[in-house]
Amino acid sequence: MSQIDTTTANAEATEEFTGTVLDDVAGFIMTLLSAIGERHGLFRALADGPASSAELAERTGTDERYVREWLRAMAAAEYVVHDRSNGSYTLPAAHAGVLADENSPYFFGGPFQMVFGYLGIVERVAAAFREGGGAPQSAYGPDLWEGMARFTNGWFEHLLLADWLPAVPGVRRKLEQGARLADVGCGAGTGLIRLAREFPHARLTGYDVSPEQLELARTGIAQAGLADRVELRLADVSQGLSERYDVVTTFDVVHDAVDPLGLMRGIRAALEDDGSYLMLEIKSADDPADNVGVLPQFLYGASIFYCMTTSLARGGAGLGTCGMPEAKVRELGAQAGFDSVAVAPITENPFNVLYELRP
Repeated sequence: MSQIDTTTANAEATEEFTGTVLDDVAGFIMTLLSAIGERHGLFRALADGPASSAELAERTGTDERYVREWLRAMAAAEYVVHDRSNGSYTLPAAHAGVLADENSPYFFGGPFQMVFGYLGIVERVAAAFREGGGAPQSAYGPDLWEGMARFTNGWFEHLLLADWLPAVPGVRRKLEQGARLADVGCGAGTGLIRLAREFPHARLTGYDVSPEQLELARTGIAQAGLADRVELRLADVSQGLSERYDVVTTFDVVHDAVDPLGLMRGIRAALEDDGSYLMLEIKSADDPADNVGVLPQFLYGASIFYCMTTSLARGGAGLGTCGMPEAKVRELGAQAGFDSVAVAPITENPFNVLYELRP
């Protein structure tokens, strides 16, 4: 191995970059600690009121010494506030929506839980860097699926009816009149539940290739009392659908697909001639070099630990989380047989873009 020459490096620039790396490593540690705190309900318990380490441990049935060290780390990162006068810790109201309130659109408990799902396949992904392939969906544990459902729940709860559907009024009218809708890649069924409650006359079917996801969907739909109105099917839609639909939806699905073009062709073949295909996709630049900043860092990491690797594990396209920018959507849309691809006028969203594709 040749020796690396750093003698020409600017010392000030090196020190600055060292600080950047330290920030990133500290952020990784804080993510792990936050995931542990979320699992044990520490944030939720602290949202009930200020507490010392002993009081928080008692509220949550956890070990005081670990809780004490955890609180000190949270205070160091300014997630919580420490009162020196009485030794108590407070979760500020502005932070509670991110860390403790499951119903908040800003809630991050889902991504924290997903971290445990990622940790289980790290060695498999590391090996894929040399060997190719990837980690199949079957390699992930329930933390990944449950965390993913919790992460997207806020979107369906706060954006689906209030923002996304108003941007495509023709689709809403169809659903009010009893349209047949297929949600492809339905996951845990959160979107289906929201739609079924809003549109009692619509006929809804969820498709997914993951048995684990569909099991979560069955449970959630049954608990919502909607089992008689929502059908679930284990199927690879790139091989076609068994009936035709007025509306088809994919919510952050196509970039994960083994065969994205095949998936879109399957949707086109099953769509009525006056139907609409709503595709929610990750917001990213056509040129990957323009994907810079904290959010793209997060998205590329999610790609390596889930979106890209699960596709490559099955010999797929491996587009990755940022692999469906607008230019790619239009390219694949045309190849799949859609004559119209329009960007729906939804509220500015850092994560997603909504497209309406029509025959």
